Amino acid sequence: MTALETDATASSGARSTLLEVTDLSTSFRTERGLVHAVDGVTFTLDRGRTLGVVGESGSGKTVLSRSIMGLLGGKNVIREGSVRYEGTEIIDYSAKQMSSVWGAEMSMVFQDPMTSLNPVMKIGKQITESLHRHLDVEKDEARKTAVALLRSVGIPAPEQRLDEYPHQLSGGMRQRVTIAIALACGPKLLFADEPTTALDVTVQAQILDLLEAQQRDRHMAMILVTHDLGVVRTRADEIIVMYGGKVVEQAPTRTLFTEKKMPYTEALLHSIPRLDMPSHTRLDAIPGRPPNLIDPPRGCNFAPRCRYVQARCLEERPPLVAGDSPGHFYRCFFPIGSPENTEALARNQAAGTAVAAPAPRPTVSTEES
Repeated sequence: MTALETDATASSGARSTLLEVTDLSTSFRTERGLVHAVDGVTFTLDRGRTLGVVGESGSGKTVLSRSIMGLLGGKNVIREGSVRYEGTEIIDYSAKQMSSVWGAEMSMVFQDPMTSLNPVMKIGKQITESLHRHLDVEKDEARKTAVALLRSVGIPAPEQRLDEYPHQLSGGMRQRVTIAIALACGPKLLFADEPTTALDVTVQAQILDLLEAQQRDRHMAMILVTHDLGVVRTRADEIIVMYGGKVVEQAPTRTLFTEKKMPYTEALLHSIPRLDMPSHTRLDAIPGRPPNLIDPPRGCNFAPRCRYVQARCLEERPPLVAGDSPGHFYRCFFPIGSPENTEALARNQAAGTAVAAPAPRPTVSTEES
């Protein structure tokens, strides 16, 4: 794999690799069998750059983030591969060793602030906890820093908010608090795991703008996890599309949107609502269900839901191959735009087996509503 393409440089004037993930796999032992949640993921992330990780629920994107951070402990978790942070291998770090990394070097903004925040602990205490642990600051200094952090993430009357509990804040303000906590000790790498879940559209944009501003000011690297390709279109330097625990397409953002090769990527793009769509337009959904990660299909994981599927797709697992543009990789025997792809679709349509075709966007008269 190649490093993220970038035309920006670090403040020192040179590109610098922060995170290298190589063939990372994470499985869980269950009563029904081994769940292969993350299967052979490889990528590199430079300082100050943003990687978008996109996929449906159950695709493995959240497990990937938590596996990199070492948050998945216990005897029933199997992690294999390599995770190198600033050149140091951390895949085998114990929880005690990782405790010096969490917060100080890498942090995570979780998707549900109501469960990630302690409901019986005041906001100020939750922010200053990591300051005391990692920076060893005095109580008064920690409180001043906490006020500054809340102010930096756009929370009004920050001095007052320090003495309030999470339930006294709105959903958007709670998410801002989790961002303040994650940024408290100046991490170099921030994971944002569905940071706009359950927030209205206006607040979603505010939170994403806030993360982008904080990243730029602090020159952090960020991994933005989402199910929505529209979210990362203008906010990520490179995008990884995951399905069934595997990377099915990876490319610089512009390349992914202009030269997409994987049918699953195409299906995700078709499922994004558009502002120019008339009212009551039926949304395009991907039919079927994600694969069973205990007993995945013999061939391509996406084959049962793919409108280009052929016999080979059902029998063989496609490898991750390089595209025509630098840094572009995809996992498909009949990539979008190829003659084989067009022929495959024509055969399926003729046979009446073309599934997952984007439906026409019918307009329902507003008079009917």
